[in-house]
Amino acid sequence: MMNFFNKSILHFLLMSLFFSVLLSCESNFKEVQKNDYSEFVPSGDADFVNLKYTDSGVIKSVLISPKMFDYANVDFAFTEFPKGVDVTIYDNKGKKTFIRSNYAVSYKQTNIIDLQGKVKITSEAGQMLETEQLYFDQKNQWFYTEKKFKLTDIKGGSTGQGIDFSKDFKIVNSQRIEGEIESSE
Repeated sequence: MMNFFNKSILHFLLMSLFFSVLLSCESNFKEVQKNDYSEFVPSGDADFVNLKYTDSGVIKSVLISPKMFDYANVDFAFTEFPKGVDVTIYDNKGKKTFIRSNYAVSYKQTNIIDLQGKVKITSEAGQMLETEQLYFDQKNQWFYTEKKFKLTDIKGGSTGQGIDFSKDFKIVNSQRIEGEIESSE
């Protein structure tokens, strides 16, 4: 009977040791996973942003946003505006173009701004474009989208899918358009 009792205790101790090793390995594995995990966090964070871009002392654009995250520490650096933007762009004669969107991302390497969510652009001349996503090529001062859009001006309006245009609306190229557009030609 004593032999059975010793074997039971030995069996119990071995099983306890086995489970404790197993549990400690699981715990160590989770710690290794945590250490290997790299967080995607911004290098900069700002509230109530009011940025002015100038060239030779002349204001070219003003960007206002309630929140900005700067990801300059990643390979493809970008700045995110998760609560949207209000932008005013000035041409060489001081005429303004107003841009509003619910979300925006500016990519530093390509100088492309991705505007998303109820994007609305209006000019002082009365043109207005509405869409759900619009890209702005800062280098070429050019807007474009493949999404559905609504374009209106003092002469009327049209809708379609796919459009690109200059920041002052002087050059407009649209695709799959519906409605009437008057041309000065």
